[in-house]
Amino acid sequence: MTNDNQIKLPTYIEVPAIKKDAMEGNGPFKASKDIQQGLGFPGEKVDNWQQVAIDKIAETKSKYRSVQVFLDACVKCGACTDKCHYYLGTADPKNMPVARQDLFRSVYRRHFTFAGKYFPKLVGAKDFDENMLDDWYNYFHQCSQCRRCAVYCPLGIDTAEISMAAREVMNVIGVGQKYPNQILGKINKIGNNLGMPEPALRDTLEDLEDEIKDETGVNVKLPLDIKDSEVLMVTPSADFFAEPHIDGLIGYAKVFHESGVSWTLSSYASEAANFGMFIGNYDVMRQGALRIRKAAIDLNVKRVIVGECGHAWRVAYSFWNTLTGIGEGGIDEYSSRLQKQLDSNYPQPQHMIEFTYDLIQKNKLSFEKSRNDHRIVTFHDSCNVARGSNMGDIKNGQFILPREVIKAACNNFVEMPKNTIKSSTFCCGGGGGLLTDDLMDLRIKGAKPRMHALKQTEQESGVNTLAAICAICKSQFSKVLPNYDFDPYMIVSCLLYTSPSPRDLSTSRMPSSA
Repeated sequence: MTNDNQIKLPTYIEVPAIKKDAMEGNGPFKASKDIQQGLGFPGEKVDNWQQVAIDKIAETKSKYRSVQVFLDACVKCGACTDKCHYYLGTADPKNMPVARQDLFRSVYRRHFTFAGKYFPKLVGAKDFDENMLDDWYNYFHQCSQCRRCAVYCPLGIDTAEISMAAREVMNVIGVGQKYPNQILGKINKIGNNLGMPEPALRDTLEDLEDEIKDETGVNVKLPLDIKDSEVLMVTPSADFFAEPHIDGLIGYAKVFHESGVSWTLSSYASEAANFGMFIGNYDVMRQGALRIRKAAIDLNVKRVIVGECGHAWRVAYSFWNTLTGIGEGGIDEYSSRLQKQLDSNYPQPQHMIEFTYDLIQKNKLSFEKSRNDHRIVTFHDSCNVARGSNMGDIKNGQFILPREVIKAACNNFVEMPKNTIKSSTFCCGGGGGLLTDDLMDLRIKGAKPRMHALKQTEQESGVNTLAAICAICKSQFSKVLPNYDFDPYMIVSCLLYTSPSPRDLSTSRMPSSA
């Protein structure tokens, strides 16, 4: 694989020398008036934006005590400095987690601390002026909210929480980012990130059914809006189009076909991804989640299973209970109704990997592992799964289950370096609402630490397949891999090569194959 813009990786990860303002002015496109207003935000920057911003900061620190704790606790020890993939890739000091936090902290101190009000220069307190707002917009949109810095912070300070709070402040003054806000508008209006209406969605699923039939000779269905199915499957809309995503959706269909469990997708709520988390707005996040609740009730399903997306699973795992009542927590009429409707014998919600792993443990799925002997597979731990969720009823299941599913279908699995996996995983470089082409330079540079670990594994073990669980990771890798001398097609969905390839046999709906 050759590429004119190919980046040569060093032998070891290098902590770069500081390049002041290297990524200044690299922020994404701003949301238009219509996009902003569609989410209930001002269409343009309000006249008294400074006061509105300060009022929002006051509300945020009062409502979310963690934000105030993080702002007060930092001692600038520097433990986070070389843990951020964006600093390692860009060398811009404002991409150090502590420096990015200080953009918020300096404004907070100026308006909410005694020392900041009366001795601002002494404590690094600064006014929220136009220059500061520009830095906020540029650098809080150069954070993928991966939370790796929090793993290494001795005080557990989470830059992601501060980034989300900053984005919420900017939205309420009328300065929002185009990419996530436009996507959220499509979810609220149509039900998925792509703005794909029911006829287009149905046509897409029928095309995939034909593709599976041509490949295997088996009628594997991708059902839509089938009432009284056992499972409502909610997956990122990225799974409905383009490689490598559709391979994951095809994998789901094969697993359900083999298991015999009835399932359906919903045209009303066909989106598991929830960018409301990225912009730090729980009201917006709830709007998307409530569509899923309504679909589950209307279709009268017994289980809700979430597809392969890191932040989709984090939102489902951590927030659906209180946002929707899927699981436990909601106390309104519809939450109570849903809790009675769903089958308590299963986790609510459940991840597709959990579902697949359970089938394997019960010997309801088996594989001809040798069919994958041409593959040497490694696994990328997606940030929000690794550091914001769990899977299965076991400690660290979010690390164990995906690997066990992969190993069930292949003989050749290798890990990337220890300090780059599991809770220490490096971000793909495109998460947190940054998967937009106007940030491609940042995305390529942010991927460098993960690409370095992958290159090391390729050289030492000959790895040729990179499996990932997150739709954003898969999209990001397919774009950045060629820049580091990798085949863009080496990125696959976990369930593509861990789902049986369907063939009609008398003893099984599908043979044991990969």
